Amino acid sequence: MPLSPSSSAQSARETIAKRLKYLQQDAGLTGHDLALRTGFSESKVSRIAGAKTPPSADDIQRWCAACGAEGEAADLVAAGRAADEMYVQWKRLHRTGMKHAQDAILPSFENSRHIRMYCSNVMPGMVQRRQYARALMGTITAFQNTPNDVEAAVESRLQRDRYLHQGNCTFAFVLEETVLYYPLGDDEAMADQLHHLMDIMALPRVSLGVIPFRAPRTMWPLEAFYMFDDRQVDAELLTAIVRITTPGEVVAYSKAFRILSGMAVHGGKARTLIEQAIHALG
Repeated sequence: MPLSPSSSAQSARETIAKRLKYLQQDAGLTGHDLALRTGFSESKVSRIAGAKTPPSADDIQRWCAACGAEGEAADLVAAGRAADEMYVQWKRLHRTGMKHAQDAILPSFENSRHIRMYCSNVMPGMVQRRQYARALMGTITAFQNTPNDVEAAVESRLQRDRYLHQGNCTFAFVLEETVLYYPLGDDEAMADQLHHLMDIMALPRVSLGVIPFRAPRTMWPLEAFYMFDDRQVDAELLTAIVRITTPGEVVAYSKAFRILSGMAVHGGKARTLIEQAIHALG
């Protein structure tokens, strides 16, 4: 089965729904009974029990009270908030602009010893150059229709570069070759970005691999994801970022990264692919 970046959040929500359903069963209540006691419609009771509608804190408290299980409410409310934090919509994250989100991720970099990044669509944020980052962030802001603070967000993103040069953290980047060709910005911006990528490769704590177009696929292309040690994975979807901390799922992403890295070329062969992309700019 394909890796699903949203599986952690959905699994957590399903667990909450099951616990609420068990409370209902233990209380001997039908859906109709529960609807009368909570003031919910029967369809809402069904949607919550079926994990179709995430319950609010108030919904959980009313459900537990109706089942005579008020003592269960606090834990379930906390679990619900944790599930919500796993899956955060970009529009919510960027509601005041992109800079806040750029600043918020810095502790993850500061508290890690080994960071792995797989990118199938754009350059990893921490190796992006100014013109490339500006073009990308401008496109994202326009698509999401969120406040435009692109210049401030770009400045924040560029600050991540310092982690490549200071501290003891090691970095492993794996890019699909397509990333070298997707034009973000003009040819000058792309050339600057690709030359910078080659500079990054020379750093002592950096490994950079490129998966060639025609490499035999032993792992299908995935959404971009970042791994911070073996404790956390941030997977990027079109509409949301999913933060994964469930050990079993982190292990799955670690395995995926290992396979993807094995498909990639490194060193001189990777440099040759980057040079070919530069020459293709004309």
